[in-house]
Amino acid sequence: MRPCWAEINARAFEDNYRYLKSLAAGDAELLAVVKSDAYGHSLALCAPAAVRAGALWLGVTSVEEGAAARSLCPDARILVMSGCFPGQGAEVVELRLTPVIWEPWHLDEVESAARASGVSSLPVHLEIDTGMSRQGVGASELEPILARFGSGSALRLEGVLTHLFAADETDGRVTEAQIASLDGALEQIAAEGLAGSATGAEWLSVGASAALLNGETGGISALARRWGMKAMLRPGLALYGVTPQFEPDEPAAAAAARENLKPVLSWKTRVVSVRTIPADAVVGYNGTFVATEPMRLALLAVGYADGLDRRLGNRLSLLVRGERAPLVGRISMDQAVIDVTEIDGVAPRDEVVILGTQGTAAISAIEHADATETIPWEVFTRIGARVRRISVGIG
Repeated sequence: MRPCWAEINARAFEDNYRYLKSLAAGDAELLAVVKSDAYGHSLALCAPAAVRAGALWLGVTSVEEGAAARSLCPDARILVMSGCFPGQGAEVVELRLTPVIWEPWHLDEVESAARASGVSSLPVHLEIDTGMSRQGVGASELEPILARFGSGSALRLEGVLTHLFAADETDGRVTEAQIASLDGALEQIAAEGLAGSATGAEWLSVGASAALLNGETGGISALARRWGMKAMLRPGLALYGVTPQFEPDEPAAAAAARENLKPVLSWKTRVVSVRTIPADAVVGYNGTFVATEPMRLALLAVGYADGLDRRLGNRLSLLVRGERAPLVGRISMDQAVIDVTEIDGVAPRDEVVILGTQGTAAISAIEHADATETIPWEVFTRIGARVRRISVGIG
C-alpha cells in the first residue's frame, strides 16, 4: 500500500481522558468530543477508547456522526452538538441521540418524530448564545422556546449549554461576561420550573479544553449547583494530547497538562527515492527553491491531498533517521521533497515522521500550525481520509 499513514494510540487517548477527569472539580462530568472523525484521529478508534476510559457522553457534530458513534458505542449518551436538520428527527429518536436545539424548527422536527414513534419523553439540550453569535438562543428569544416544554410536550429539557469562546484568554473578562449572561438565562429557565429538581434540566454544559485548563471548572460547578444542576465540560483538543495556547500567560494547570498529556496521533510516510542535484537546480513547481550547492534530496509519498499544507514548502522540517530534514520546494498534490544533504545514509523506504516523534526529536501539531498561521485543530482535521489510521495502542 502507499506508505502514508497515521498511527493512533488509543491507550494514550484513554490516559488523557482520565487525566483531564482528575482535573474536574467535584462531580463535574466530562463529555468526550469526538466530532469530525475524532479531530481526524478516527472515530472508530477514539469513541470506544473514550467509553473504556469512563466517558458517559460523546460529542459529535451531526446526526450522521451520531449514527456512526452509536454503531461503535451502543450504550453511550451521544450529544449532537450542531443540531439536526429537516428530515433527521426520526433518526434522532431511533438511535437515541440527544440533539442540541435552539431554533423553534428544531423543536418541531424532533417533537413530531418523537410523537410518530410513540416516544413520550425525548431529552434535548438547549444552547444559550452568551455572546459568540454563532449558534444558540439569545435571552430575548428564550421565552417562546421555554414555552414549548409544557406538560403536553414529548420533549424534556435535560441540559443547558453554552460555549466559552475566549477561555484561552487568561484575563478572564470575556468569560466572566459570558457566565453572567448564562446565569441570567438560567434564572429565566428556573422561573419556568425547567432547571434542576425532578422535572428540570439536569446538566449545565459549559466550556471546552481551555476552560478546564484555565481553572474555570470550580466556577462552572458552583453555577450548576446554584440552579440544582450538575456541571459538564466538553474537552476536545486536550484529549488528543495538545494543550490550547493561552494569552497572555499560561495557567499552571495548562503547563502541567502539557507535561502529562500524551499525543495520540503520529503521521508518517516513507522515502520513495533519493537523488543528487547540482547547484542552480530548481526543486518543485515554479522553482520556489533553487539549490545553492550540490544537494541530496529525498522524495516522499505525501502531499497536500493527504493534508500536508501546500504552504509548508520551505517552511517546515520533517524527521528522518532522527534528524530534521527541511521541506524544499512546493508541496505537490501527492508528493513532497526534503533536503537530506546533511543526513547520512538516507535511502528508499526509510520512515519519515511528518507529525510525532522519532528518536529524541519531535514535530508537534502546534509547530505545523505556526508554520501556516493556523491552529492545531485544523492541522489534525485536514489529514485526508486516504491516510490510513492504524491502531498502535491497545485499550
